[in-house]
Amino acid sequence: MKLSRETTVISPDKLINYVLNLHHNEGGSKALFLREIGYNQSNWEILENDLREQHLKSEATPGKSSPFGQKFEITAPIIGPNGEERMIKTIWMIKNNETFARFITLIPEKKQ
Repeated sequence: MKLSRETTVISPDKLINYVLNLHHNEGGSKALFLREIGYNQSNWEILENDLREQHLKSEATPGKSSPFGQKFEITAPIIGPNGEERMIKTIWMIKNNETFARFITLIPEKKQ
């Protein structure tokens, strides 16, 4: 299944204050990884656009179900603003009684 680029929700706060925040306890390592390919807090809009235009073109596989809804995972490459490509996994959730997916997190994939 593919998630819709037009109807997915990607919170700016989640990008700025979590995955791109070098000082966040959990997001700091993600921010370092993303910095290697050109993303940072000041260009979070580019990451949002790249997730929609590059990453969401790939297949989403069902992940863990929770009392809040169904999670989906996408593992695919992303090309950063500096032209470098890296593999990432993103987690999305379609909450119960909703029809759109919300961005939950991004996980850097190990280099092969």
